[in-house]
Amino acid sequence: MIHFILRGLIRDRQRSLLPVLVVVIGVFLTVFLHCWITGILGDMVDFNARFVTGHVKVVTKAYSERMDQMPNDLALTGSDRLIRDLSEQFPEMEWISRIRFGGMIGSAKPVGTKYTMGPAVGWGIDFLSPNSREAQRMNIPGSIVRGSLPKEPGEVLLSEQFARKLGAGPGDRINLAGSTMAGALALYDFRVAGTVRFGTSVIDKGAIVADIGDVRQALGMENCTGEVLGYFKTGFYDDEKASQMVSRYTQAVNETDPLAPVMISLRNQNGLSSWVDYMGFVSGIVIFVFILAMSLVLWNAGLLGGLRRYGEVGVRLAMGESKGHVYRSLLSESILIGIAGSVIGTAVGLALSFTLQNKGLDISKFMQNASMMLPAVFRAHVTPAAFYVGFIPGLFATVLGTALAGIGIYKRKTAQLFKELE
Repeated sequence: MIHFILRGLIRDRQRSLLPVLVVVIGVFLTVFLHCWITGILGDMVDFNARFVTGHVKVVTKAYSERMDQMPNDLALTGSDRLIRDLSEQFPEMEWISRIRFGGMIGSAKPVGTKYTMGPAVGWGIDFLSPNSREAQRMNIPGSIVRGSLPKEPGEVLLSEQFARKLGAGPGDRINLAGSTMAGALALYDFRVAGTVRFGTSVIDKGAIVADIGDVRQALGMENCTGEVLGYFKTGFYDDEKASQMVSRYTQAVNETDPLAPVMISLRNQNGLSSWVDYMGFVSGIVIFVFILAMSLVLWNAGLLGGLRRYGEVGVRLAMGESKGHVYRSLLSESILIGIAGSVIGTAVGLALSFTLQNKGLDISKFMQNASMMLPAVFRAHVTPAAFYVGFIPGLFATVLGTALAGIGIYKRKTAQLFKELE
């Protein structure tokens, strides 16, 4: 019977083409919206994780209390050994050292008749190690405007906006004036390897990115680090696992020592706790409402499709076909239409979602005056749920609509159904 019904649907486009197209559109919108909302909400968390918070962060207890001030005089000592211990204790994480610092950056050559300088926020990251993924994590290669990545000690990157303010470019010398770990005045010379544009105003106004070895030398922080960041090797933040890690690590902390290392999860940094709490809730609510709306549309389409065929049903009953057989055949048709439309709609939705996951949507033009650390490129995120979420409205709602319409077969007399053919 299934083969017979399938051939009938293929040959009669009035019965199959429009219903399948309706299901395809509904499923496509459901899958794409699910991936898009998940991606946007996740991007905001991921952006903060890549630049500032990590998925978890290890700092000294005293540093954690004044983290916004980047107090490198309270930095971690023995960072190499600390990272080895963390890697053994939490092998599912990738651990890296970073130093965040502030200072005044000045150009070594005058702009006109004046030497220019300005305040900057800097990152000391691992540029020069062969297996380091720090530059890729911060999307620096894709953000280069002029010049290239640092390839040897003493080279740095400046944000393009800040470099133009200083009148500096690739090959020029700049000076850093800051504070060492011991509280003394730090003066250090760098050579600009290139300029970058992160697409976020709060960073692009004044940023310098240097190799962590140079920063340690400039600030007197040999084998020390301001922060040790941990990232899940899956690439995505897992709040439950992060909280468990923090609990395990905190049990061994000496609470009386202000320089003892403590672990902080992403949710407890930069005011992200409320965002992490509501991210899943808001995503679930929006997707549920949209799935419900699509289900009502497709349910109504299945219902109207069944009602329009009452005349056909009357003819089939008049020819001796049983009501049960007619009802089951209508359900079988709706199942085939639902499966076909759901498969096609899911495939199209996933194709567009994968494209936006890889390329993203650039909104940097609308964020020129942004004061929050938000990504300039929003991306979709294809999750395992995206492969089946479209079948909820596509298959079940369509079949439900047909089932409700088919109940009328048992309520109406054959003569009345046949009369509707006129």
